[in-house]
Amino acid sequence: MERQKKRWEDHTVMHINRLLGHAAFDRYPSYEAALREDKSKRDVISLNGSWDFLYLEAPEYSPSDFYKPEADTKEWGTITVPSCWQLKGYGQMHYTDVLYLFPINPPYVPTKNPTGIYRRSFAVGEEWLNNRTIIKFHGIESAYDLWVNGQYVGYSKVSRMSAEFDLTGIITAGENQITVRVYQWSDGTYLEDQDMWWLSGIYRDVELINMGHTCIRDCHIETDLNETYEDGILKVKVLMDKPSGDTSLQWVLLDEEEKTISEGSLANISETTGIHIPVEKVKLWNAEKPYGYTFLLMRYQGEELKEAIPFYAGFRKIEIKGSTFTVNGKAVLLNGVNRHDFDPENGRTVTKENMLSDILLMKQHNINAIRCSHYPANEYLYELCDRYGLYVIDEADLECHGFELSGEYNRISNDPSWENAYVDRVKRMIERDRNHPCIIMWSLGNESSFGCNFEKMARIAKELDPTRLIHYEGDSEAKVTDVYSTMYTRLNKLIEIGEGDQGENKPHVMCEYGHSMGNGPGGLFEYQQVYRKYERLQGGFIWEWFDHGIETRRDNGEIYYKYGGDYGDTPTNGSFCIDGLLFPDRTPSPALKEYKHVIAPVKAVLKSWEDRLIEVENCYDFLSLEHLELQWNISYDDKVLFEGERKDLNVLPGTKQEMKLSCGPITPLPNTDYYLNLIFVLKEDTSYAKAGHLVAREQFHLPVFLEERSKYSEKDSFNVVSGETEIVIQNENTEVVFNTVYGTLVSYKAYGRELVNKGPELTVDRAIIDNDMYKKEDWRNKYFLQLSSEQLEAMQIEQKKENVVVTFYKYFSCLNQSWGYYLIYRYHLHSDGKLELKLTGEVRKEGEIFPSMLPRIGIVFHTPKLTEVAWYGKGYEENYCDSAKAAFMGVYRGNVGSFHTDYAYPQENGHREQVKWFSLTDGKEGLLIKAAGPVGINVHDYTKEALEKAAHIGCIEKSDDVVVNIDYRQSGLGSNSCGEEQLEPYRTALEDFKIHLEFSKVKAFDEIAESKKIYF
Repeated sequence: MERQKKRWEDHTVMHINRLLGHAAFDRYPSYEAALREDKSKRDVISLNGSWDFLYLEAPEYSPSDFYKPEADTKEWGTITVPSCWQLKGYGQMHYTDVLYLFPINPPYVPTKNPTGIYRRSFAVGEEWLNNRTIIKFHGIESAYDLWVNGQYVGYSKVSRMSAEFDLTGIITAGENQITVRVYQWSDGTYLEDQDMWWLSGIYRDVELINMGHTCIRDCHIETDLNETYEDGILKVKVLMDKPSGDTSLQWVLLDEEEKTISEGSLANISETTGIHIPVEKVKLWNAEKPYGYTFLLMRYQGEELKEAIPFYAGFRKIEIKGSTFTVNGKAVLLNGVNRHDFDPENGRTVTKENMLSDILLMKQHNINAIRCSHYPANEYLYELCDRYGLYVIDEADLECHGFELSGEYNRISNDPSWENAYVDRVKRMIERDRNHPCIIMWSLGNESSFGCNFEKMARIAKELDPTRLIHYEGDSEAKVTDVYSTMYTRLNKLIEIGEGDQGENKPHVMCEYGHSMGNGPGGLFEYQQVYRKYERLQGGFIWEWFDHGIETRRDNGEIYYKYGGDYGDTPTNGSFCIDGLLFPDRTPSPALKEYKHVIAPVKAVLKSWEDRLIEVENCYDFLSLEHLELQWNISYDDKVLFEGERKDLNVLPGTKQEMKLSCGPITPLPNTDYYLNLIFVLKEDTSYAKAGHLVAREQFHLPVFLEERSKYSEKDSFNVVSGETEIVIQNENTEVVFNTVYGTLVSYKAYGRELVNKGPELTVDRAIIDNDMYKKEDWRNKYFLQLSSEQLEAMQIEQKKENVVVTFYKYFSCLNQSWGYYLIYRYHLHSDGKLELKLTGEVRKEGEIFPSMLPRIGIVFHTPKLTEVAWYGKGYEENYCDSAKAAFMGVYRGNVGSFHTDYAYPQENGHREQVKWFSLTDGKEGLLIKAAGPVGINVHDYTKEALEKAAHIGCIEKSDDVVVNIDYRQSGLGSNSCGEEQLEPYRTALEDFKIHLEFSKVKAFDEIAESKKIYF
């Protein structure tokens, strides 16, 4: 017997009684209200708030009278609308990247289909009955039926798209009752398998809208420019419902200063009306300078204004020229991010404040583009992108990624019976969003293979809107798209694309790259260099903007963030949803700050310090640098030697300009580095940042150095006491204890203060970062890097009157490995309390099995609780060899806690590169360590083992000591959780190494002076 389809399992039914799609806009009763967009004046009732709610395992368990006004709801719960019901305590939280949560049997879904019934009442006045009343659902996941006053109204699906129904003749004056039954699973779910939490419910706003029976139903705005991009034309297509003989339209086009550019009126209105408005010397819209006109459309009945609708009109033209796409005639470089709608407390329910915060942060971090991954965003986001200036790829709510794992990736994408379901999604997106100038491309979806249904989507998209480009990465040969899109393309392959003609030589966009999971990504600078080198490569979009952690509080009020598996959800992709440039609390990660620097619109080089000559490059596509000011100084240590005169800038887009700096000669202090710092800031307030906001920064080491060597003060002799397992070496200033069984330093004391109480020992391991996930198996279970040991082979003591040299010859390797290092630890004890360590490692390779890359080569040791840190190196925040462009040399101060970066999934963090000295003190005195050459450091109050054991913020077991890593080299981050491995220059090879350090006691804040005394 053939299985009977339920309504929510019929992919051929797009809707029941849903109104036709149209542009998103608001109606106002007056010209002034429309011009000011005073939403309080609209005839709109919000149905947000508390609703009665009944959660069921399946729709069939619905009470027989659930939709009737008289239904008994005393035993029901309540829920806030908008929200996702899983985050309100109903149903099961579950995260997967690719997997469907049920067998693949389209269009059928599980019989056990979690269902939520929503009910509430609302009141309208008598005057509402004289007009037409529409209910608008901005977003419900995944399908739903609607009843009002016990009468069935209709059905809709497509979770991330608005839907409207006509309630005229159904509602009554006074109290009315509405019921919505929402199904978690529907045939539409097969097209909504995006990488995110599976969430359900009425998660966007619900509104009642009152309008005339005669009304403006839709308005499509299109702009065009002449060949010189100097003059424009505004093309308006107005669709009317039930126009009558006395219906007329008036319109006015205003500039940003509300000056009238053009106005007019039309009588004898038909159901379709066109308006063409030429604009000479038009001001253009682009993401760098988003100039917006206001087109105000008014409907009159006789002499009475019935509705006024404002539209934001940005004049811009998108074209393909050769192998590049242009905006207003200029090729643009997309420095973008992928963005989901997400909030750590409310899931896919996001507020206007959330969205504004996102846009401001993006602008402040030099981001100029958003890909709405992988569905149309809340309508308000596009308004913000229009006004603040961001290019947008708007993406249809379509992904059927789970089919890839079934071996039938294009099963429904190439099934004609699903054609209408596919087309419906792109059609409704375009109808809703096409008036926004920020949108430059329509994306047909994500990770759904390819087939006839995508070909039809592309044709429909071009029919609806021929002015924009078509994007879809799944069209791997760019058959129907206007751009050739790839994701996570390796750098060498990207260069091949830049130099070749793959994808029919169409413009290339990387729709996803730089996977920002945990600590990373690294290598962004190299990608940006390649984008800038090849004209065809027009940038890309980092995956992704925001960590999808769920905010959770422990009993003590401490906040941490859950991810897949924390709710007993299985199978799951765990912390794969923690992959954003913003942490879950919406604070910028180190990666976002690195990305800001890498994509900065201003670059500079020091051409000649002797001539005080710099070169400034304007990387904007449209803006000159007139809005910026150059501030510059000469710095050393933690001081500014010279503050230069501030400079105005007037560098045209895409050009370079040389500039002279006025600065006299520098008389250098001994053993002191000097740096030229160029700081580019906003000259005046903008819509997204205040005057003085940092846009870009560069630093250059100056060829000014005075070397001066010091000599150790060798006065007091040492007493060496040898025991069965230890050697104690001491004089009036120093006591050093070595274990002669293991050949290790047990304790180092200087002037009565213990400064080291364990180690150092060689380590080649680090706590696994997310981007190490594909190396983890080898590192942990093939090479056993975490199970290393040192074997003492010989030791030697050379005692002189004023100093002692203790040398340990050791062999280092890991469990069951035949590769390793021959180590020589040479400790030189000076009578003035200083301890010098020279560590050399010579590789031993026996056989052919050894790691091609090590996480690090360095030493680890412990100090007592010395919690204040100072260092001279890259800072202030953490940085790694392939993610250090935004970090600058200087002397920085913090505490051990400031070296910890709170990744939602704990992992290696807090590293600082290019360190020449650092200190650990208790605020008064402590340990100073100088390095003969730059090293990397980590300083934490926990061990690597404790860090790896922890699964969440706040779960790391603290150590009684401070744990210090000093690295000869640590491998970079890469983005191999989904993408490029560490690039070759940033890999730590199994190679010979040397580490040369000096340990001494120091008073807090005397470190800089002491660091100038160079003894080796």
